[in-house]
Amino acid sequence: MLILASASQSRKQLLENCQIQFVQIASNFDETSIKDKNIFNLALKLSFQKANSLSENIQNISFPEELNSGPLEILGCDSIFEFKGEAYGKPSNEEEAFIRWKKMSGEFGLLHTGHTLIIGYFDSTSKIFKRAEIIKKTVSSRVYFSKLEDWEIKSYVVTNEPLYCAGGFALEGIGGKYIEKIEGCFSNVMGLSLPWLRKNLPK
Repeated sequence: MLILASASQSRKQLLENCQIQFVQIASNFDETSIKDKNIFNLALKLSFQKANSLSENIQNISFPEELNSGPLEILGCDSIFEFKGEAYGKPSNEEEAFIRWKKMSGEFGLLHTGHTLIIGYFDSTSKIFKRAEIIKKTVSSRVYFSKLEDWEIKSYVVTNEPLYCAGGFALEGIGGKYIEKIEGCFSNVMGLSLPWLRKNLPK
């Protein structure tokens, strides 16, 4: 059984669309405790800590009835958008979102998603999780933005969508129409590389 250690609705939707069986249990790991100037590495470290935190606290989690003893995979992901060497998380307000989009208009950036898959065996009676393998990788996709007028940026910002997304945009949402093209994994831009997951999930 796969556990998605994330509260992300976009990752949840990706797994559901692919008919991958999973349960979603958000990791309570404090992301602010991890620092790294290298954005590529930071995304990977955060993904590991999310998965690791859940695996270490598994005995305190109330699992759904469908999760029985047996093979268990815990998936942690974290996405960070890099623009000209600077990490863009979620904009703090509309003004910041507008300023960012003014910079990104007609330009490109990199969406880094760290992936960590902890594979093991779970005993629901003793609530012991025995790890067998840890697979980690950061997948990066290059995102090209359309050249936008100020009124277009304003109309997007007032929807509030940018305030809830890494980088200030959602490919699967309203912001999708402002994405010119993507080089690399498409689903990675939405927070989870499905080809990576297919390759690494136990058959």
